[in-house]
Order: sequence, then structure tokens, then C-alpha cells
Amino acid sequence: MSTKHKITIVGAGYVGMSLAVLLAQNNKVIVLDIDKERIQKINKKKSTVKDNEVEKFLSEKTLFLSGTLNKQEAFDQAEFIIIATPTDFNNKSYNFDTSSVDSVTEDALSLNKSALVIIRSTLPIGHTEFLRKKYSTERIIYSPEFLREGKALMDNLYPSRIVVGGECDKAKNFLRLLKIESKNKDVKTMLVHSSEAEAIKLFSNTYLAMRVAFFNELDTFSIANDLDVSTIINGISLDPRIGSGYNNPSFGYGGYCLPKDTKQLHANYKNIPQTIIKAIVSSNKARKDFIAEQIIKRGVKTIGFYRLAMKAGADNFRSSATIEIIKKLKSADIRVLIYEPLLNEDSFLNYKVISSLRDFKSASDLIVANRVTNELKDVESKIFTRDVFGTN
Repeated sequence: MSTKHKITIVGAGYVGMSLAVLLAQNNKVIVLDIDKERIQKINKKKSTVKDNEVEKFLSEKTLFLSGTLNKQEAFDQAEFIIIATPTDFNNKSYNFDTSSVDSVTEDALSLNKSALVIIRSTLPIGHTEFLRKKYSTERIIYSPEFLREGKALMDNLYPSRIVVGGECDKAKNFLRLLKIESKNKDVKTMLVHSSEAEAIKLFSNTYLAMRVAFFNELDTFSIANDLDVSTIINGISLDPRIGSGYNNPSFGYGGYCLPKDTKQLHANYKNIPQTIIKAIVSSNKARKDFIAEQIIKRGVKTIGFYRLAMKAGADNFRSSATIEIIKKLKSADIRVLIYEPLLNEDSFLNYKVISSLRDFKSASDLIVANRVTNELKDVESKIFTRDVFGTN
């Protein structure tokens, strides 16, 4: 099959890697990254992220995919340049750090005079419009992703919706490109202004965070009043207007997206009246404080933390609520042990890391687990968790 378009994707994380594999089925895709190891993996048909479908596609399908460290090579003759670099939240400036996106955008416009630049990184509302005005061009659009960690390619193949923030003809072509690769042929598509697309992304994640916070506060109330939380949640979730998604209590919402996106949306409000958005951010902090207090109340000498990653199948622990809880225990006279296969070090936060699960179980008086897996079935009596339904 002849390839249709030359597409450059900048950033080989979950967003970039899953999209690269998706589009490389029928297009020539080049991934640009500053990480040499990631590029080597791509050129060896290996995934840069933990995602079963990505790994399966790389091993079984014919993909027109390559990686490079050279931006000149990457941008040359590309029709679409997709930016998927990190935008971490800066707590000092209380805003997203968009420097990587801004830098790549400038390079892309400079080294390619015709390509459409599509930003997939999460942005403050209005930032794409700011860049368009700064460079006096309509060649910059915003298209949010709605992906789950570990299920990124599946969510690209079966998208809940496709949103493109740009109204030019090239933006329409990009929307068609995504729809062609979707196995959900009835997927709803939206062609909107870039600021509206940015808002859709931030408000979507903040709503999910609000739902997590709601059920966590319900769980806090149940603990305080000695109520069966599962009974209450099941009764509430039977209402079809509420449903059963995102209703499993946790130590707090974490991961890469929800903590930073809720803070960014709060920052976007500035002088606009609001109480809910601020409350969501505050609720998550209060939940972690409460969980730390509950752990300390157990009065045990040695506490083992099973996994820093927030959910099963995750391959990182960025902004993990579990890490925040560990930090809150520093003032308590408690010995902390950590079991996390993703760690290669002997210590983390100055606490001992045990690589053997068997030794970890034996050494821990209490095992704290945000999510309980079959690995812990033999030590159920030792476990402290708020995992009611065994789901992520």
C-alpha cells in the first residue's frame, strides 16, 4: 500500500507513541524526540511506553514508522507536524510550563513553510490563539487527546470523540485523517475554535477529577461513621444518571493528567467567580491528609507501600497520591518500606526499596495499597486500602 501523507510527531510518550503507531499504518510517520534511547527503540520496532496494543502493532503490523533526533530531517516536507511534548504544571507560577510546545512550534514554522502544526499537548485555555497571533499564522491548531495510560492505542482506535480546534481546510483534513484510522465509524467529531478545544480537554479531566473526589469524600464519611461504603456506592450508582464509572475510592486522584489539569483550569479562572474548581483541588489534598492520618492511627512500626503507581498496568508514578502520603508520614515515628518494580534504586525518599515481593510482605506489619492485585491475596489481613471494587 502506498503511503498517503508524511507526518511528523514530536514526543514519544503515551500520546506521541500511540498516535504514531495509529497513523503509521497508512502514512509515513517520523517521530522526533530528544531521548536517544527512545528513538533507538522506535527504529527497532519497540515501544517507548507500556501499552499492549502498541507493542502488538509494532510486532505484527507493517508500519511506515521511524524515529530521529534530527529536527531538520523530521520537519522536512512534512504535511502535518503533531506536537506531543510534556506541559508540566509549575506550582510557583501556577501555570503550565509550555516552553517545550512553544519551542517546537517555533522550529516547525521556521523549518517548514507549509505544514499544519497540531498541538496535542494539554494547554492553558487560549494558548493556541496566542501562538497564532504571535506568529501571524493560521497554521497552528489544537486537537486534544482523551487517552488512558496503558490503553492509549485502544483509545485512539476507538475514540470517544474526535475534537479538532481549528477551522481551516487543513484542520478538516487532519480530522478526516483521525477518523479514517478509527474503528469506531460512528464516532462523533467536532471542529471548533482552538480555545474551545482546549477548554473541552481541561473541563473533561476536571469533571473526572471531581467524580473521583466525590466518591473519595463519600468514603471518608463512611469511615468516620462506620458505614459500609460499598453498599452506599452501589445504591448511588444504580441511578442511570450517575452510573458506575469512576466510583472506586482511592487515596486521591493522581497520575500525570488530573492533578495538573485541575490546577491549570483553576488558574484559567483568574478573577472569574467559581467555587467548584478550587474545591476539587482542595478535596484531593484533604483526602491524602485523611488517608495518612488513618495509616498513622494503625499504630504499627513498619509500613510497606505496595506500588507507587496509581493503578494496575501503569509504568510510571508521576504525581502519585501514594508518594504524597509517604511524605506525610515523615514526621511520624514509622519505618517505611517500598515495593515498586519500576524503581531500580535501593532507596526512594530516603526509604528502603525492597525488590523481592516475598521479603516485602514478610517485613511489613501493614501493607498500604491504593489498588489491590492478586499478588497480595496471601496477605489480605495486613492490607490497608480503600479499593472497594478492584478496578482502576
